[in-house]
Parts: sequence; structure tokens; C-alpha cells
Amino acid sequence: MSELAQVLRHLVPIESNEALVDASTGDDAAVYSLGDGRALVVTLDFFTPLVDDPYDFGRIAAANALSDIYAMGARPLFALNLLAFPRDLLSEGLVDQIIRGGSDVARKAGVPIMGGHSVHDPEPKYGMVVVGEVAENAAVTNAEARSGDALVLTKALGTGIVATAIKAEAATPKEVNTAVAGMTTLNRYAAEAMVRARVVAATDVSGYGLLGHLANMLTQSGVAAELDAASIPVLPGVQRLIAGGHIPGSTRRNLEDLADRIDFGDCDEATRLTLADAQTSGGMLISIPQDRVPDLLDDLKKEAPAATVIGRVTAGAPGTIKVLSGGPS
Repeated sequence: MSELAQVLRHLVPIESNEALVDASTGDDAAVYSLGDGRALVVTLDFFTPLVDDPYDFGRIAAANALSDIYAMGARPLFALNLLAFPRDLLSEGLVDQIIRGGSDVARKAGVPIMGGHSVHDPEPKYGMVVVGEVAENAAVTNAEARSGDALVLTKALGTGIVATAIKAEAATPKEVNTAVAGMTTLNRYAAEAMVRARVVAATDVSGYGLLGHLANMLTQSGVAAELDAASIPVLPGVQRLIAGGHIPGSTRRNLEDLADRIDFGDCDEATRLTLADAQTSGGMLISIPQDRVPDLLDDLKKEAPAATVIGRVTAGAPGTIKVLSGGPS
């Protein structure tokens, strides 16, 4: 059982007819009925700096927080800032750059930031509460994947590994820039394409890695999956950085948590670590009937060029995954 699962088991069950999606399913955001077929979608996320540049940190945090709203097929309405920062560094201008980065991404998403909350903390943290809206009958959840569906991933993996290498000054400027570009890219356009393709099952890929988020979606949907490891997009330099030992502790924990649910076959350790790598502001993982895949990929081409089919949903023990031999491309 993961650390989060151990915590959540103590939550009192929700007893509300308006609570359409709550923490019990491990979905991306809470969904609350407003009546008349409308629903609020609410999420929050914050974390410590992943990169050295405070402006980029703000952009990444904002894109990451918005991602949960997009994963539900919803439209974000507004956001609130969450900030923890040491008081003795307030005059350095770092907070201004962090908030400016978040504001620029929110502006790109068409979302006003209407306030927030800050506290003193020796370790900086930044993120957002985001409120969105969706029609009740149009909400995309993690519980509707069906056997025979294709699995589409819209961003390359490896941000956790690159971020760890940044702290050790082991990542090249190109590796850093490519990872930052991916993490600051909004999932807005992928979500809009997903909605146009009438997708009903999806999730975004974040801290539990591709395998963790896929396993949860499969569990909630009562199905299994096969992944084609060689078809999964990976950021440049990730294999080199793994070989150098730049592996997040959370990535290793993800592998341990999933040990009894994944059949890796003869996949090497680098492949296993990449597929379990803890992502920040990762891509959308979409389950879609095979006949709709060409139109979805064509729609994604301009805004999510890394989007590709990485596997398929199968009948089998719910939440289990078979990784076919090969390595990430």
C-alpha cells in the first residue's frame, strides 16, 4: 500500500449527493454538482522548486496545477496562489519572479488569479488552487477505460530524473531547456482535443509516474493493460542521467509500490525507472477506442507533437500492467 493510500484510508466516506467524484477513486480533481447538469471541478497542487530559475519554477507549478482540471475535461475558471517562503529572502525579488511565472501561465490559460495565501517557511513552496467547471455528463474520469481501447500519452517522460540531475548540476542546458519546455506546456490543447474525440477516460501523469497513474485508472475501470516500452517518448538525456545515478527517491518508491502489479518481462532497469519516474506537469494519458485514434492524433499534432499510442487496455486482473520487451525510444 502506498503512503497516500495509508493516509486516505482514514478519511470518512463522503455522504453527499452532490459529490460526484471524491478522493475515494484517486481521480485528478474533486467534482461537485451545482444542479441543472453543471458541476464544479476543484484541485490544488504545490511543491518545492524543481529548477534553479524562479520564474520557470512559477510557470511549472501553475501548469501543473491547471493540469488536473484539464484531465477531467473541464474548463478552469479561476485560481488562487499558495506560497510558502522564508521571510528573510522576501527582499531578494525571488517571490516576484515566481508569482510572475505563475501569472504568465495562468494568463495564457485565460484564468484569473483571484488571491491566495502565504506563510513563512524555510523551504520555498508554490502552487495553486484551481476551480473549473464541466457539464456533469461530460466529465472525464479515470474509471471508464475499456478493454480494447488504445492508450495515448501526450508528453515525454523523464522530468523527475532531469530535475534530480539539475540539483547535482549534471544536466546539460539542452536537457534542462527541453524538460522545462515540456513542464510549462499547458495540457489545455490536449484536453480540448480529447473532448472533441469524445474521450471519457483519462488522467494526467504526475507524481506516481506513468505506471502508477495507469494502474490506478485500470483499477478503477476493472481492466488491465499492455504497454509497448519502445514506443513511449522519453526526454533527451534521461538514459544517460539514470546511468549516472540521478534517480529521485519518489521514482524508486513508485516501483516498490507497484512491484506486485507490473510484469516487466525482460525490460532493463533503466526502462523500469523511466516508466515509474515521478513526473511534474506531465502529459495526458488517454484511453480511447481504436477507431478514434487517428483523428485524435491528427488533432494533437500541432500542440502535442510527442503524442503517440503507447499500449492498449486489455481484459485481466484489474490494475495490472504487462510491459512488452524493449526500451523507451
